[in-house]
Amino acid sequence: MNGKCFALLLSLALSGAAFADDNDPMHASFSTLITTPLSIEGLTNDSQGNLYTTGRALAATDTCPVYRIPIDNPSVTIVGLIPPGATAACNPSGLQFGPDGQLYVTQTDRIYRLVPDAANPPTATVFATGIPGTNGIAFDWNGNLWTGDGTTNVGRVWRISPQGVATEVFRIPPMTNDVSVNGSVGVGRDVRTVPPATVNAARNATNALGSQGLVANGLQFFNHRLVIADTARGALWRVRVNEDSSVSAHTGCDSTFTANTLCMDHIAVQHPLLEGADGFVFDENGSAWVDANERNAVIFVGHDKGVVEVFRNPASATTKLRNEGPLETPTSPILFGHKLCTANSDGNRRDNFPNTAGEIGGPGQPKGKIACLDQRVNVPGLPLPVH
Repeated sequence: MNGKCFALLLSLALSGAAFADDNDPMHASFSTLITTPLSIEGLTNDSQGNLYTTGRALAATDTCPVYRIPIDNPSVTIVGLIPPGATAACNPSGLQFGPDGQLYVTQTDRIYRLVPDAANPPTATVFATGIPGTNGIAFDWNGNLWTGDGTTNVGRVWRISPQGVATEVFRIPPMTNDVSVNGSVGVGRDVRTVPPATVNAARNATNALGSQGLVANGLQFFNHRLVIADTARGALWRVRVNEDSSVSAHTGCDSTFTANTLCMDHIAVQHPLLEGADGFVFDENGSAWVDANERNAVIFVGHDKGVVEVFRNPASATTKLRNEGPLETPTSPILFGHKLCTANSDGNRRDNFPNTAGEIGGPGQPKGKIACLDQRVNVPGLPLPVH
C-alpha cells in the first residue's frame, strides 16, 4: 500500500468515527527491523539515520549498554554505558539528544548524559539527580530538559535547567487524591490491567494485581505546548510553555490535590483506544503517533483530536490472544522522515500476556526489538529535539 493511500485512509477516518476492529481497516502492517540481546524501552534518533536505545541490565552490578542502530542497514553497536543503579539493576527508560549534542538517558531517579562513541564507548556521567521515576525526555528552546515521574504514580512533571537543577513545575492529577479514608490513601479510581489481574465470569475482580497508576509518561513539545501521555486514563494532557520556559497552567481546581495539580481542562484528548498510552511522536502537522503499549497497538491522534487505530496485533486463531506480534508491548515510537518505528519492551501485561509468545522474551530468544511500519507515512516527523 503506498503512502498516498495510507494518508487518504487516515484523512477519511478522522472525519468520522474512530476505526478499531480485527478486519484491519487501515491495511497497515509492522515488520521487525532488528532484535536486541537485552530488553529495551526508550528509542530516539539522530539526523544521520541512526536509532539509539538502551539495554536493561540483568544483574544489579551490570552496566546498561547504549545501542546505536542504523535504520537503513540495521546492526547493533554499543556506543556508551549507563552505570549500575545504586540499589537495583540499571533500568533506563527515555533518551534523547540535547541541544549540546549529548545523549541524555533517564534511569530510576537520575539523568545521565554522554557523547556516543563506538570506538571507545564512554560511561555516562550524572546530569541531574533527585527525580524519582524519571521517564520520558523533551527539551525546550532554552535548553531545559522536561521529564515526568513515571511509575511513581504521583504525576510530577519537572523542568531541569542546563545546569542540572530540577524544579517541579506541575502535576498531572494522580488516579487517587491526597485524602486518607479508613487507612487507605486517596479517593478516586484504581485502573487494573488484566492480566496480571484476574476476573471471574461476572467480570468482577478475584485478586488485587495489575494496578496501573502511571499518569505522567512520555512527553513532547509542539508549538510551545508540552504534551504528556497519561497511561492510566488513556489521555494526552497539554500545557502551554512560554518563551521563558514558565507555564500558563490552570491549577487549583480541586483542593484534595496539591496546589500545582492541573485542572481537567488541560486534557487535550482522552479515548479508549489510547489506554496504555506510553511514548508518542509528532509529525510536522502536529498529529501524534502514540504507542498504546498494553493493547499492542499504534494510535494516530490528528491535530483536530480525531483518534484512529493504525494497527493492533491480530488475535491468534488458536488462542485468541494478541501476544504473538509483530508488536510486543510497543513503548517508544520515532518518526524519521517518513518512516515510523517503535521499541518493544515485551511487558508481561494485558494483550502481551504471557510474554513468552512472539519473537522476543521466550527461552533462548532476544529480549527486545524494534519494529517499523511497512507503509510510508505521508507527513514526515519533526527533527529532534522537538521544541
